[in-house]
Amino acid sequence: MARGTLGIGFHINEFYDDLVRHQLIVPVGVHGAFARTALFENVLQRVDSLLEMLAKDDGADAYTFPPIINRKVLEKVHYFNSFPHLCGSVYSFLSGEAQAREMSNRIAAGTKWDDLLGMTDVALNPAACYPLYPTLTGTLPAGGRYVTMLNWVFRHEPSPEPTRMQSFRVREFVALGIADQVSDWRKMWLQRATALMDSLRLPAAVDAVSDPFFGSGHESLIATQKTRCLKLELSVPILSPEHPTALCSFNLHQAYFGMAFDIRSHDGKLANSACVGFGLERIVMALFRIHGFTIAAWPSTLRSRLWP
Repeated sequence: MARGTLGIGFHINEFYDDLVRHQLIVPVGVHGAFARTALFENVLQRVDSLLEMLAKDDGADAYTFPPIINRKVLEKVHYFNSFPHLCGSVYSFLSGEAQAREMSNRIAAGTKWDDLLGMTDVALNPAACYPLYPTLTGTLPAGGRYVTMLNWVFRHEPSPEPTRMQSFRVREFVALGIADQVSDWRKMWLQRATALMDSLRLPAAVDAVSDPFFGSGHESLIATQKTRCLKLELSVPILSPEHPTALCSFNLHQAYFGMAFDIRSHDGKLANSACVGFGLERIVMALFRIHGFTIAAWPSTLRSRLWP
C-alpha cells in the first residue's frame, strides 16, 4: 500500500504483519501483547520527549509508579463496578506444600489449577493517573497541583488489532485545583495536543466520547459523559477512516477523586481534577502507518521535529 494512504478495506492483520515484517514488534504468542524493538522504542522515546518539552514550564512534579496498584484504590473508586471486564487482579499461590504438588500435577496433566491461587493486595494498574490521587489527600496549594507520569497500563482487551493492547504506556498529565482552573488547563492541553499532531502530520480530529462502562446504569453514565463533554479524544485513522483510533484522551473528573480521597483546593472545597493521556504506542503506530515504514522517507520537517 502506498505511503501516506489509508485503504478503506485495510485489514487489521495486514497492519500487524507489516509491523512484524519491518521489525518494529515481535509476537509473544498472546493477543494484545508484543515486544517492541529498538527502532520502535527510539520513535516512542522521541515522541515522549516532545510531550515533556511541551510541559517543561508548567511546574509539574514528575512521578513514576509501578505497573501494580493497591487493589483497595480500585475498590474505592468503584472501578470493579464500572469496568470489571477490563480489570486485572493479581492472584498468587498462597498455600502449602501439598497444594504446590497438586498444582504441579495439574499443570503437567493439562488440567485447570486456578482454584489453587488466592487474590493478593494488588492489581495491574488500569489507568495511568489512578495511583496518584491517594498520595494527595489534604489541601492543595493556591495555584493547584500539576503532575506528569509515564506509566504502564493494563486492560484486559485481548485482540489481534495491534492498536488494542493489553499492556501499553501512557504519558499522563494531571491537574488538581478549583473547577475553572482545571477546565482551562484541559482546554490548553487540547490546543497543545492538536498542534503537536499537526506538527507530526497526523490527521487528528476531536470528538466527545464515553468510557466503556459495564452493567446496570451504564447508559446513564455514557450519556452524562457525552453531554457534558467530560471525555474528549483526538483520533487518527490508523486502520480505516471510518473507525479512527484514539491517540489522546482529555478527561474532566470534576470532584470525583477529590471526594474519594479527601483532596481539597486552597479554599477548603473538594478539589476538581482532570487528566490528559497520550497513548505512546498508538502514536508511534500512527506515524508508521501514515508516513510509511522507512523513516528516511518521512517528510524532512517531521524527521527534524522528532530528531532535532
